Amino acid sequence: MCKQNYPQSQFISGNGPRYLVCARCGIEHGLADPEEVPQYYSDEVLNARFALFTLRHLPWITVLVGWLLYLTLGREIELWSGLIFVVLVLGTLVVPVVHFLRSARFNAELSRLTP
Repeated sequence: MCKQNYPQSQFISGNGPRYLVCARCGIEHGLADPEEVPQYYSDEVLNARFALFTLRHLPWITVLVGWLLYLTLGREIELWSGLIFVVLVLGTLVVPVVHFLRSARFNAELSRLTP
């Protein structure tokens, strides 16, 4: 029924038609209820986890894209190149510190969103 490669913890326990069926396929095909399957990620939980990881890694991506744009296009802008360089250097120094300081909050939110 399910052709995905999941760890053993994602499968529904039991014999018969529920044997070796992942949690999502079991719920979609009516073999299990969401209350029976604690490892099932509902769409709300999935979206909340995706938003949490996005907020966690967005500053890193922003700094990397900023450096890429600066190195390709930003040096040609005479008036703004110095200001852009200073902002990118400050961002490069601040982002790892903020990432480290918010790690406890991130882990708490992630454990709250993990079924």
